[in-house]
Order: sequence, then C-alpha cells, then structure tokens
Amino acid sequence: MVGDEFFTVTQLAEEFGITARTIRFYEQKGLIYPGRAGATRVYTKRDRARLALILRGKRLGFSLGEIQEYLDLYDADPSQLNQIELLKDKIATRIGELKHQKEDIDQTLGELEDIDRQIDDALRARKTSAA
Repeated sequence: MVGDEFFTVTQLAEEFGITARTIRFYEQKGLIYPGRAGATRVYTKRDRARLALILRGKRLGFSLGEIQEYLDLYDADPSQLNQIELLKDKIATRIGELKHQKEDIDQTLGELEDIDRQIDDALRARKTSAA
C-alpha cells in the first residue's frame, strides 16, 4: 500500500479484480478523482469506497449515469436521505425490469423446449417408420 490512507491503481485493480484501464475509464467519466504523488495516481479510502459502489452498481445492472446520480447525491446530502430514497426507487425499477426479463426468458425457454420435444417426436417417428 502507498500508505495507510492511499492506494495505487494497481492495488485497487488487484483488490477488485478489474484492470487499471477500467479504473481510468471511471476517472474519465468523473466517477472517481485520484490525487497525485509526483507522477503516480493515488486513491483515497473515499475513492476506494466510490469504486466499490460503482462496481456494485454495474453488477446490479445500473447505467453509469444512474451510478453518477447516486454518487452525486452521496456527496451533496450528508444525511444520505435523498440518496437512500433514490436508491430505493432505482432498485424497485430494476427489480421490475429483471422480473419482466425473467418472464420473457421463461416463455422463450418453454417455446424452445416445446420445439425440442417436437423434433424428438419427429425423429422417433422417422426412425420407427424406417425400421
């Protein structure tokens, strides 16, 4: 570790299982703001926490814009009430989207399984008539 309070891009990349390029991408998007120690980027515990939130948001399917909005509220609202309310709304929306996708997937799987059974039946019928 650079120090008890700072991390390098390599350390964060290794810790989170991502590339340094990914971290730099989030910097370019204004989601994290490293400092400098000479030519080296250094990240604070705050940057590390923000990176963890960004990666969690991505895993949950949120866009970078939605993540940025959430992080901006985190900075602007010390009570975090607005942040919590926004997150609750976003989660409810995401749950609805995922449930809809699950229904679509279940329907598609059912149709594919029906077609697969029809093919099996047709193959058995042809083998029986050929024998």
